[in-house]
Amino acid sequence: MTSPHIDQEPDEHRRYRRYLQLLEEVTETDETQLVTTVLRDQDATMAEAAVNHHLERRAAQLLTDPAFTTWAQALATAITDRPFLIRRLHEWTLLRTIALDEPWTAQELTTATDWLQRTAASSQLITSRHALSLLAEQGRTRRVRTTADRRLHQPDQPR
Repeated sequence: MTSPHIDQEPDEHRRYRRYLQLLEEVTETDETQLVTTVLRDQDATMAEAAVNHHLERRAAQLLTDPAFTTWAQALATAITDRPFLIRRLHEWTLLRTIALDEPWTAQELTTATDWLQRTAASSQLITSRHALSLLAEQGRTRRVRTTADRRLHQPDQPR
């Protein structure tokens, strides 16, 4: 026997799903304002999770697109007081830099978070032999080192 109270979904779950829907449909013009609005939600953890989901989706879509830089700058204005979101946006920016073969340092990659190292090692957009070699040799986890090493030895990997 179930009680109607057990079957009810918490408000924050409904708001989270609604935020994800709104963020999926938002126009570029309204995106920063919507992110700011979502981050004002009374449940800060849920709001950040929704915005992070959006950030991950959009960053992946725009990673090699010239519009990434403008998007990232606009988004940064909305997340200035959210350390996790700022760090994740910075990580996506570093991934972009590596993917586009723009200047980056070995220290940036070897001291990066596990998430960034895993993503760089496994992303087909990262073809830099230097980046993959660093991760294969100095990646923080066995998973990162193994993934990067495998990618280095793939026949279709640029030399």
